[in-house]
Amino acid sequence: MTKVQTDGTETATAVAPPPSSGVPADAALDDLAPRQIVSQLDKFVVGQKAAKRAVAIALRNRWRRQQIEGAMAEEIFPKNILMIGATGVGKTEIARRLAKLARAPFLKVEASKFTEVGYVGRDCESMIRDLVEISVAMVKEEKRRIVQRTAADRAEERLLQLLVPQPATPGFLTGEETDLSPTREKFRERLRAGKLDQRKVEIEVEETRYPSLEMFTPQGGVEEVGINLKEMMPGLFGRRRQQQVTVAEAREILRQQEAEKLIDQRQVAHEAIGRVEQGGLIFLDEIDKVAGREGGRGPDVSREGVQRDLLPIVEGSTVQTKHGSVRTDHILFVAAGAFHVAKPSDLIPELQGRFPIRVELASLTQADFLRILTEPDNSLVRQYVALLATEGVTLDFRDDGVRAIAEIAAAVNERTDDIGARRLHTVMEKLLEELSFDAPDLGGKHIVVDADFVRSRLADLAQDEDVSRYIL
Repeated sequence: MTKVQTDGTETATAVAPPPSSGVPADAALDDLAPRQIVSQLDKFVVGQKAAKRAVAIALRNRWRRQQIEGAMAEEIFPKNILMIGATGVGKTEIARRLAKLARAPFLKVEASKFTEVGYVGRDCESMIRDLVEISVAMVKEEKRRIVQRTAADRAEERLLQLLVPQPATPGFLTGEETDLSPTREKFRERLRAGKLDQRKVEIEVEETRYPSLEMFTPQGGVEEVGINLKEMMPGLFGRRRQQQVTVAEAREILRQQEAEKLIDQRQVAHEAIGRVEQGGLIFLDEIDKVAGREGGRGPDVSREGVQRDLLPIVEGSTVQTKHGSVRTDHILFVAAGAFHVAKPSDLIPELQGRFPIRVELASLTQADFLRILTEPDNSLVRQYVALLATEGVTLDFRDDGVRAIAEIAAAVNERTDDIGARRLHTVMEKLLEELSFDAPDLGGKHIVVDADFVRSRLADLAQDEDVSRYIL
C-alpha cells in the first residue's frame, strides 16, 4: 500500500481542516469502522498502533452515540485520551489527521499558555472560543462552495455593469430608448474568455478592519468583546471606498461580496456551534508542563491552578462566545506530553479521571526512520530532490545512503536528546548544506548520495557527542 504520510513530526498551528482529508469523497463517517480508521491513519503516521486504535475507537464511539435516541445519548460522554511519548513521535499528527477524517473542528493548543486565574496569561475558556472561530470558518467555506455558482453569476453581472454602464435615464439626450444588450453580450463573451482581465475598473470595497474592544473577563483573562460595532454605528465604521483594480481582481472581490450576501450568518453561527458541541476535538499539548501539586514556589505555584481551571471545561460546562453559548460536554479532548520529569499521576486526581484512556507512544527506531524517508510521497528525500532540481542539480539517493541517514539519525537521538522524526530534518539539512549553498554554480551536475557520501559528511559529527549535541 502506498504511504502518503508526513514525516511524522508534530504541527504547531491551529487551522481549519480543508475539504480534502485523505478519505474518499463518498466515504461517510458511518462507513468507517475502527479498522478502516486505523488504515487511513497508517497512510500518514508510521507505527504507533496503540494510539491509533485508541483514537479510532473514540471516533467510532462518537458516531455510535449519535445513533442513540433519547436522554441516554446525553449521558454518554467521550472517553478522553492521554498520549504519553517523546516529542516528534506523531502525537499531534494522529490527532490532526483524526479531525480531518471526521471533518470536525480541530484546535491544537499548548497547556503551558494558560495560567491560573489572577496570573497574567490566557484563561482556559479561550480554547473553546478559538475552536468556535475555526468551526465558523469551516461552515462559511462550505456555504461559499454551495453558493459559488450564483455568486459568480451575480459578480459577472456587476462587472458587465461596470464595463458597459446602463444609462440611468435611457434616451435622455436623444429622446429614444438605448438598447445595450448586444454590446453587453459581446463583452460577456470577451469577459469569459479572459480577454478583459487586465483592463482596469473601479469598484467599491468595504473596509474590513474595525476597531475592537477588549475587557478583563471574570475568569481573569483578556478577551475581545463580542460586540459588532459595524452594526451599532454603520455610519462611523461601515465605510466604503473606491479602489481601482484589474478585471481579474474585481471578479474575485465581487464574487466574495456576493457570496457573503447569500450566506445567512446566523445559520452559520448556529451550525458552527452545533459542530463544536457534537464533533469538536481539542488537542491539549504539553499537559506535563502543568502537572504538579501544591507546595511549589515561583512559576510552579500556578500549575495546579491551571489544572483546576481546565477541569470544568473537560468535565463539561457552558462557555460564552460572541457567537453564542457552547456546551463542552461532548467535545473530545486528547492530551499529550512527554512526561520526562513529571508523571501522569502528578496531575490532580480529578483531571486524571477525565482522561481514562492512556496510550504510550514508542520512540522511533532506525527502521521507522527508514520508512519515513522512503515511503511517503512527500518524504524529505523527495523534497530535497525537487528543491535542488530547480537549480539543475540531480540528486540520486541510493538505498545504502538512505539507510545511513536513518542509522545516523537514530544514533544521534539515542546519544543526545530524542526529538523523534524532527532529527531527520537536522540530519538532512547538515548533510546537504554544502550542496544547497553551491547549487547555483553546479547546474547540470549529477550527485550520488550513497553511504560513503553520507558518512563522509556526517560520521564525525555523529560520533562526537559534544559536537552533535549542538549541531545535530
